[in-house]
This record gives sequence, C-alpha cells and structure tokens, in this order.
Amino acid sequence: MKTGAVIVAAGQGSRMRTTVSKQYLPLAGKPILVHSLLKFQTHPNIDVITVVVPSGDEPHVRELVDRHGCSKVQHIVAGGSERQHSVARGLTTLRGAVEFVLVHDAVRPFVTDVMIDAAIEAAEMDGAAVLAVPVKDTIKIAGEDGTVASTPDRRSLWAVQTPQAFRLDLLLYAYEQAEREGCIGTDDAMLVERLGHPVKIVHGDYANIKITTPEDLDWAEQVMMKRSREERS
Repeated sequence: MKTGAVIVAAGQGSRMRTTVSKQYLPLAGKPILVHSLLKFQTHPNIDVITVVVPSGDEPHVRELVDRHGCSKVQHIVAGGSERQHSVARGLTTLRGAVEFVLVHDAVRPFVTDVMIDAAIEAAEMDGAAVLAVPVKDTIKIAGEDGTVASTPDRRSLWAVQTPQAFRLDLLLYAYEQAEREGCIGTDDAMLVERLGHPVKIVHGDYANIKITTPEDLDWAEQVMMKRSREERS
C-alpha cells in the first residue's frame, strides 16, 4: 500500500511580518520548508511527495528540493486562492499513484517519525485520522455582543495539527463534494466529516507547532539549538 504526502507551502504568512514567505525563512541554517520535507523524505513509509507552493515559486522550490536531496518530491505545483484549493491541486497529482495520503503544513518542522507512523496506521484502520493534542486553556464562546455565551467542557476539546492522513479516494471524494456544494472547510478532516465518515483522533505533540509568528520562530530556534546540543553530548 503506497503512501504519499502533500506538503502545503502556498501561504504568504502575513502574520510573520516579513517580506519573505514564512516557509522560506531560515531555521538552523535551512528553510523551514526543507526541514519539513526532509522529515517525509527520510521516512521509509512515504513513497512520493507533492509540494504546493505560491504560483511563480516553482523554480525556487525545485532548486531547494534538488540541493537538499529530496528525491521523493515528484511534483511541485502552484497553489490556489484558498488552502483548500491548494490541497486539491496537490491531491490530484497523486491520483492513481498511492492508496493513502498525508497532508502536512510546511511550517510544522517538528513532526516526527512517530507521529507520521501513528497517522498512517490510524488511516489504514479507519480511513481518516488527525493528529491533535488536548486543549490546555479554558475556552470561552463569545456572543455577538462580546460577552461570554458559554464555556465548553475542556475535556472534549482538541487542538488539531498536521499531518492529517486519509485514504486518498475518500479525501478526493470529500474535496469533490465540497467543490460541488461551494463549501470551504477549516481543514481537510472537516470535508471528510461532512460525508458522515468518522475521523480518528491520534495523539500529537505540543512541540509540533505551526510557525506563524516571529515568536514561534524564536521558540523554534531555541528548540533546534537545544536538540543540536543534545546530539553532540
């Protein structure tokens, strides 16, 4: 059973407040995108990778892929106006080539082999799975007047991460249905949920952050330095 990965790197990252898109910002000497790609490149159960990038960035990303030895990257495609459109274009490149697919944010460079294994295993069992961690903070639901409307039970709340893993035919069908009905989901799993198909929650890791702000990048640099010191000791 072949498994592919779609690495979503088509965002501009306005919250990072830089002229360079966040996926290309350096982290421990390599672009964030490259760190994420290498996690899937070196994983033995990933057979093929598609990278979705901003239109016009394809040559730059191809150069990065070649320079860092990411030989599993077979497709580099331009994204769309929404993340959902970008993922759809990436999924299309894998149609007929793999049975399972993992969709991963390029700016989550701390994904591990253990997380990837767990996501694949759950998708093979249940058809759809997401990495997630229990919410630590109390969550408030606000009303239109800006006051608290309710406080949901924190024990039932999970913060969803990537990769999210699916049977490819199921996810493609979910995307096609969403396109026909004009639905824009907040993540890939939501589109599968709309079909009535169960999505398995797999424990992720609080370190598997999405780098979206300068503070996130500072934290990531500290983590990289700490891990480098541990590897040398």
